[in-house]
Formats: sequence, structure tokens, C-alpha cells
Amino acid sequence: MSQIALPLAYKAADGERDFFVSDANSHAVIHLDRWPDWPQPVALLTGPEGSGKSHLGRIFARQTGAEVIDDLGETQDDEAVFHAWNRAGERPLLLISRLPPPQWQVALPDLRSRLAATPQVAIAAPDDALLTAVMAKQFRDRGLTVGPDVIAYVLARIERSFAKAADVVDRLDTAALAAGRAVTVPLARAVLPEQLDLLE
Repeated sequence: MSQIALPLAYKAADGERDFFVSDANSHAVIHLDRWPDWPQPVALLTGPEGSGKSHLGRIFARQTGAEVIDDLGETQDDEAVFHAWNRAGERPLLLISRLPPPQWQVALPDLRSRLAATPQVAIAAPDDALLTAVMAKQFRDRGLTVGPDVIAYVLARIERSFAKAADVVDRLDTAALAAGRAVTVPLARAVLPEQLDLLE
């Protein structure tokens, strides 16, 4: 008999040891590491959904005392961001968004001009090494022990994106809980045929 899979909350680990550096994000990591040499104490970090930019922002805040404003772009308090930008001389300011500023909805002209002058650094689309680490971390965050064979099987068959990797982890977690099974390659083959391009 299968169990009912409840949408249980879980806390994602966000320490430095939980952040995996690869070619996709190393430029952003290096830029934040060099914050004392920034021409101005403000930077903008962009990247796809699930790319670890918020995780990196929390690490940066803990290390530097920086103010971090996350999830900007579609809606934000323009006045609050503007005042944070102006007081950034007291401590660094890191702005985080999925979108570059030209795609933001900004009504305040003074904020638009400051954003145009803000250095930007981006987390790129993920490589296999980063996606492997991200999926392994997401399984660990959920308390699941998943072998590398499962992750390799899934990654060989899905779109290379953070969002798709997170979706697959969620589906496998839900299926394993409902069936009372471990997350294995046979489970992945059984529950994700519509997502996986099965070549076998």
C-alpha cells in the first residue's frame, strides 16, 4: 500500500561547504571575493532560478556584513533599493535578481541611473559538474541518500537547467515517499518517463 506524500517543508543547507564552485559560477564567486577592490561598494548578481545566487548572497553577507536585497526585478520597493544604494558606502550592497536591470520594472528615474552604473556579474547556465552537485545537495537537504548512478542517469536525460533539476528532485522525493522506496534508477525510470528521453 502506498503512503500519501505530504508536502513537508525542509531547510536547505546554506553554508560555505554547501556551495559548489564550477565554471558556471566561478566568475561570480571571484568577483564577490574581491569586494574590497570594487570601484564602488555595490554589485548586482544575476542568474537563473535555482542557480544558487541567494545561497551565495547569504554567504557574502555573513563574510562581509553586506546588505543583500534579493529577488529584484519584477516588483520591488524602488525607494528602499534607492536608499540602500545611497548608503552602500557604510557597507557593501549586493543586489540579486533573475533578470538584468533593463528587464526590471523600475519607476524611479534616479534608481534606473544607479542601476545602469552598477557592476554586474552573472551565474551562467549550469555545467554537468554543477548540476550534479546541486541535485546531490537538494537530495541531502530532504534527508535522502541517493547514489551517484541515479543523478548520472537523470542528468543524461533532462534539459540542462537548475529549474528542471529541482523539479526532478521534487518528483523523485514525492514518488519515493508515496511508495515507501528509496530513490533508485528503477524508480526514476518508472516515475519520470514523460521527462526523461529514455534511450535504452
